[in-house]
Amino acid sequence: MTEQEAITVQSLDGRASATAEEAFRMVYAEAFSEPPYNEKDGDVDAAFRRFRSQTRKVSFRGVLARAERVGEPVGMAYGYPLGPDTGWWDQLTEPVPDDMRREDGHRTFGLMELAVRRPWRRRGIAQRLHGVLLDGLETQRVLLNVHPDSKAASAAYLAWGYRKIGEARPWKGADLHDVLLLDLANR
Repeated sequence: MTEQEAITVQSLDGRASATAEEAFRMVYAEAFSEPPYNEKDGDVDAAFRRFRSQTRKVSFRGVLARAERVGEPVGMAYGYPLGPDTGWWDQLTEPVPDDMRREDGHRTFGLMELAVRRPWRRRGIAQRLHGVLLDGLETQRVLLNVHPDSKAASAAYLAWGYRKIGEARPWKGADLHDVLLLDLANR
């Protein structure tokens, strides 16, 4: 990697994301092995069992950033609109009003993951990934969870217009995560 190395960001549908699973997995495994996440191989395996299921959703969106010269993956993001049966809102430690939690498959985009490998951080790649992922999105808002000890990620999301609406345990035994919401109508 050189300081001036060009980075390309590619938007992918579910099928193309599934084909590029190893690139997504590489970025995820490296980024989330670090504190505060400290994920191990078993955690990564579980995340990618979910990834395979998620990529089959018609509305799935993924983006990959690659170092242009060698094609090496440097960052990724993915998600999909939340359906009426989503359990996301049930994970919050404090209930939110019914009008906030109403989902119909078009209202809220769930940003499942966004990560950049350490050598490429602090170059605006995460913001580019976020922008490409949301480009042309026809939802009203974006919802995500972030570990509060992930200070750089939390600061970036807040700078991009997200606001904290609560806390959740995204899976059994998980640390509390901040739940952030971005209103796309106000962008």
